[in-house]
Amino acid sequence: MSIRKHIPNTITCCNLISGCIATCFAFFHEPEMALIWIIIGAVFDFFDGMSARLLHVSSPIGKELDSLADDVTFGVAPSTILFSQLLVMDYPSVLQPVTDYLPFVAYVMAAFSALRLAKFNLDERQALGFIGLPTPANALFWGSLIVGAHQWLETSTLMPLVLIAGMLVSCYLLVSEIPMFALKFKHWGWKGNEVKYIFILSCIPLLAIFKISAFAVIIAWYVLLSIGVDLYQRKANTTAGE
Repeated sequence: MSIRKHIPNTITCCNLISGCIATCFAFFHEPEMALIWIIIGAVFDFFDGMSARLLHVSSPIGKELDSLADDVTFGVAPSTILFSQLLVMDYPSVLQPVTDYLPFVAYVMAAFSALRLAKFNLDERQALGFIGLPTPANALFWGSLIVGAHQWLETSTLMPLVLIAGMLVSCYLLVSEIPMFALKFKHWGWKGNEVKYIFILSCIPLLAIFKISAFAVIIAWYVLLSIGVDLYQRKANTTAGE
């Protein structure tokens, strides 16, 4: 029992270590390797919770450790990828006096990731879905975008501002009250799982078309689909209440 109870926390620590490695690669301007280690961290993040449930060894310290590891892997690491990208980009001449400081704005995303994780720990509404954008999805979006669209991001001096604006949108989505579906199945039938199956099936051509950038496109599609479903349900509830 003494060994078994430490297995989930050990897996969580592997997630944390993966995030540290990803951050180091990002600092050395190797976003491809950083993205790989973020994905490895996401795999560990998936299995730590699963192992805790299977072994019946969930604990308060495991919950806190999981949030800490997630903020490193899915908050600090993608923020550092963005920081390193902003560090080497050309800025409009009007911003030249502050170009040495603007890249640090990327770490606002790490702070909002921590806030989102803290809210998740206290929010009992997120058992079967999410309220706001999950941090792993946000991390995959930024890692994939910068790796896959690296050359396109350097085509204009306005691109740094586009990235910063996109980062601020991500910060809002992380802590927003927008319901977003989770890929959790109570059964495998079509009824009740329509949105999940549509999303999964649509990801296949996206992966084939966009290659490494597909993660960014898929996460953007996930957000838009979640918003669409929420608006549809709100409209249906309003109609039913009339």
